[in-house]
Amino acid sequence: MRRRLVERELTEEGPRRHGNARGKRRTVTINLAESPLSWLHARGHIDDRLFDAGERLRADYERAQLGASVTMRWDPVRVRTTGEAGLTPTERQIAAKARFHAAMATAGKGLEDILWRVVCAGEGLPEAEKELGWPARSGKLVLKLALDRVADFYRIS
Repeated sequence: MRRRLVERELTEEGPRRHGNARGKRRTVTINLAESPLSWLHARGHIDDRLFDAGERLRADYERAQLGASVTMRWDPVRVRTTGEAGLTPTERQIAAKARFHAAMATAGKGLEDILWRVVCAGEGLPEAEKELGWPARSGKLVLKLALDRVADFYRIS
């Protein structure tokens, strides 16, 4: 994964360290190319199993082409081949869509919201919690529960 590092100044709403003088400016370096899921994994908030489950779900979401797209397709013209297990590109897309919807159904109502926002849409946990009207720091627990169910669905041990 390529890194896109930028410096950002912390705002009043941002995290504060104990002992910092009020009004003192602080900046942090962030990687814009890092997904919220990989951020949680890199810092030990989720284990390898949950990370792999999230990556599998995101891969199915992208293969199914469920995200927003432009009206014109800029994909290169593809030559028909036997591909994975003899499936056409359209059949692979349909299979990925079916897996994605089955995985989301396995996560269950109430858990699929945070799962989609963080894993597929790339929203950070604080933004997702705010949009869902949840208390701060509750999203990580719910996301872990959802990822655990998705890991079971994908048979990741």
